[in-house]
Amino acid sequence: RRPADTEIDWKAYMQEVEGFANGTLDYTQLKGDTGPLVYPAGFVYIFLGLYYATGRGSDIRLAQYLFAGLYLLNLLLVFRIYCRTNKVPPYVFFFMCCASYRIHSIFVLRLFNDPVAMAILFLAINLFLEERWSWGCLLFSLAVSVKMNILLFAPGLLFLLLQRFGLLGCIPKLCICALLQVVLGLPFLLVNPVGYLTRSFDLGRQFQFKWTVNWRFLPEEVFQNRVFHAALLLAHLAGLGLFALHRWHSSKENILTLLKDPGKRKPTSPRLTVNNILWQASCICLLNASAWIVFILFSSNFLGVCCSRSLHYQFYVWYFHTLPYLLWCTPTTKLAHMPKVLLLGVIELCWNTYPSTVCSSLSLHICHGLILLQLWYGTAPTPVSHTPPPSRKPTATSKKAQ
Repeated sequence: RRPADTEIDWKAYMQEVEGFANGTLDYTQLKGDTGPLVYPAGFVYIFLGLYYATGRGSDIRLAQYLFAGLYLLNLLLVFRIYCRTNKVPPYVFFFMCCASYRIHSIFVLRLFNDPVAMAILFLAINLFLEERWSWGCLLFSLAVSVKMNILLFAPGLLFLLLQRFGLLGCIPKLCICALLQVVLGLPFLLVNPVGYLTRSFDLGRQFQFKWTVNWRFLPEEVFQNRVFHAALLLAHLAGLGLFALHRWHSSKENILTLLKDPGKRKPTSPRLTVNNILWQASCICLLNASAWIVFILFSSNFLGVCCSRSLHYQFYVWYFHTLPYLLWCTPTTKLAHMPKVLLLGVIELCWNTYPSTVCSSLSLHICHGLILLQLWYGTAPTPVSHTPPPSRKPTATSKKAQ
C-alpha cells in the first residue's frame, strides 16, 4: 500500500543486479539510484533470483509475499534456537512476533537485504547447535556474502571453533568460510579484483548523519571524525577481549590453551559439545551447552552493535531477535520480568522514532548499557570441576562435528 517507500531500496537493488544480468562483471560498474553496489557477491546472486522471479523486479507485490515467507522462516529458525536454550519465557515470543512495526517494515515493506543475511545466519546457528560445524561455517560465510554485518558474530564463532577443535582443527572450518567467498566472487575477481574487494568489503565507508539512530546526540563534526571512529573500534576490541577472557572462557587455564588440541587439554577444559552439558559452559546461571554457544555468538554481535559507527533503521534486524535471549539468559526473579519487558519496549520506541532525536539516541545507549551490565554481572563463569558429575558421563564426539 506504500509502493513509494518500498521502491526506494528495492528499485536500487534491481538496478544493481540488472547490470550483472546484462553481463557486467566489473563491480565498480554495478550501481543503482541510491549509489554503487556495496555488498558482496552473494547478495548479487540471491537478488538476481528475485529479479527474475518478480518479472525483472516489476512485481513488487510478489516480492513482498516472498519476504513474508522469509519472515516466517526466520521466526521458525529463531524459535528453534530459543527452544534449545530453554531460557526465555514463552510469552516473550509474542513481542518478537507482533510488537515490532519496524521489523515488519524491514522485512515486508522495504525488502532490505539485511533480513536475508540474518535468516541465513540463524540457519547456520541451528547447524552449530546440531554440531554440524562444517555446514554451519558454510552457511555463515554465505550470510557474510549477503551483508558484512554478519562479521560481528565472527569473533564469537572463532572462539567457539578454537574451544571445540583447537587451532589446527579450526583451520579447515576457516578455509570453508574463505573458499566460499572466493568461489562466489570469482567472476568479479577475474575482471577487476581490486574493484570487487574495495566495493564489497569497504570497512571505511562514511555514513550520513541524518540517518543515524544511535549517535544523534553528538555534533555532526564529531560523528564524522575519524578519531571518534577509531575510539569506537578500540572500545569494540576491548569489549571482545574482556568478554573472551572473563565471560566466554570458563576454565581456570590460560586462554591460550584454546590453541591446543582438545584431546591434550587438562580434564578441567573438556571439548565443548552439546552432550557435555554444564562442563565447559558452567556459569552463575548454569547455561546448558546449547545456551552457551548462543550466548557467545549473540553477545559477540551485541558488542559490535553497541560500538557501531552508525545504526540505520534497517539495522535493527541485526540484533532484534537476539535481545530476548540477552535479557533472559541471566537468572530472573518473578519481579524482574517486567523491567526486562520494559527495556524491550523502550528499545522498540527508540527504533520507531523517526527522525531520531537526542532523547531517543541517548535512551538507546542507556538500554544497551543496561544489557551489557546484566551480561557482565549475570554470567560470570565459575571454575569447572576436575571431576565430571557422576550422573553425566561424556559421550563420544558426534561424527557430525568432524
